[in-house]
Amino acid sequence: MSVWLALLLMSALAALAALASSFAASQSRARARDALIGAINDLLPQTQCGRCTYSGCLPYATALAEGTADINQCPPGGDTTARSLARLLNREAKEVDARFGAMPATSMVAWIDEPACIGCTKCIQACPVDAIVGGARFMHTVIADQCTGCELCIPPCPVDCIDMRPFAPRFEAASSMRPQR
Repeated sequence: MSVWLALLLMSALAALAALASSFAASQSRARARDALIGAINDLLPQTQCGRCTYSGCLPYATALAEGTADINQCPPGGDTTARSLARLLNREAKEVDARFGAMPATSMVAWIDEPACIGCTKCIQACPVDAIVGGARFMHTVIADQCTGCELCIPPCPVDCIDMRPFAPRFEAASSMRPQR
């Protein structure tokens, strides 16, 4: 009987060791996946514009890591970001797909015609980076150094008082923080 008990105990210990090893391997894969998502997200311009069809840069990074998105879906990042993503993910480099939009050669920022603004706050609600300030029934303005040029504030404006203009940094430090293309 003690031989059977020893065999049963050894089998149980072997099963426990296999389970622990499997758990450790899955944790290691999860850490590697999270690190890859972080590395991809660091390459993206953080405009949160949704042009890639994802709700922001992190969901797009996650889809890239999972292999469900292509490297050429980020117009704000441009071809430079697409090439960087290709290198990181060991994929073939591609130009940004025009179906996702095009970015102008010069960085653009939203500009509000303040006298025409009715203070509806719809642009503030649409801005993914909180670059628009103002209050209900008061004019709004754009903090140009924070605007990513995503254009998400334009469609909700009921009085069409927002347009895009070339970014003209007031300080050199501010221009170094702009997304690079």
